[in-house]
Amino acid sequence: MERAIHQPHGGLSAGHHGSHTHLHGVIDLQLTTTTCGLAALKWSFLVLAIGSALQVALLMVSGSVALLADAIHNAADAMTAIPLGIAFLLMKRRPTGRFTYGLGRVEDLAGVAVVLVILLSAIAAAYEAVRRLFHPHPVGSPGVLVVAALIGFLANELAALIRTHAGKEIHSAALVADGQHARVDGLASLAVAASAGAIKLGYPMADPVIGLAISALILVIVGKSGVAVFTRMLDGVEPGLVDEIRRSGRQVPGIRDLRQVRARWIGHRLYAEADIAIDSCLSVGEGIELARRFELEVMSHLPEIRAVHVGIRTAEESSA
Repeated sequence: MERAIHQPHGGLSAGHHGSHTHLHGVIDLQLTTTTCGLAALKWSFLVLAIGSALQVALLMVSGSVALLADAIHNAADAMTAIPLGIAFLLMKRRPTGRFTYGLGRVEDLAGVAVVLVILLSAIAAAYEAVRRLFHPHPVGSPGVLVVAALIGFLANELAALIRTHAGKEIHSAALVADGQHARVDGLASLAVAASAGAIKLGYPMADPVIGLAISALILVIVGKSGVAVFTRMLDGVEPGLVDEIRRSGRQVPGIRDLRQVRARWIGHRLYAEADIAIDSCLSVGEGIELARRFELEVMSHLPEIRAVHVGIRTAEESSA
């Protein structure tokens, strides 16, 4: 957790208006969080790559289009680790005179790349399923299909656990979305087992139909993941977060009002800003102390916030 210090700019006393105090995070956890994210990506990539390789080997035996769709998508899942990994590596760089907040936004761009990869995998799987509907191909070895489906399910579930846990720990929307995506893909792998059951019962056309169903499920994931990623890119935050910051301010005696409360994610780091209104008779030191209490109150209720920027105004100025 970053801790913040107060750096006063100007003075605040009776008759003085518009002076500000800024709170800046001074302990940088960027290196720790990106290292955690990179480790999650590395291990989940390895798990999915092994699972996909085993499925492709079994695909040669069965020739199932449902299994093909699942193998394509699992391989695409593994590849999504690449843009996220590049983003996390770039985010290790310190802020510069040009990029004063660092390169946290690269994570959002990686999220867009992930969504596009998922979309392309859905299109590829759907194309093959439609082609197989018009040009049926016998599917053999239903038992092999079941084994391949279980491999896909276990690989996706393990990757989901790794990515979701790490994503929540470092507050990465892209990594959490990728983890949730892997979990749903595990269910899609189980659909391949259903395909094997249908073939065993004498319904071979169920195979491309289930392949299409998997493609449709992937498209739903694309929509949900796209909303999450683009919300972050447009500085959207979770509902109720700003209200929680306001509630924290009301619990600090001496703060008359809060104005211009804002928050936004930069990569997996959350920044908050607020103007607090105090009595004009308070001294500079008292104003800084109220700002410090406000900061501590906010960060105790919302530990995901890395830094708080506080502006101090008199109550009279704030109501003008």
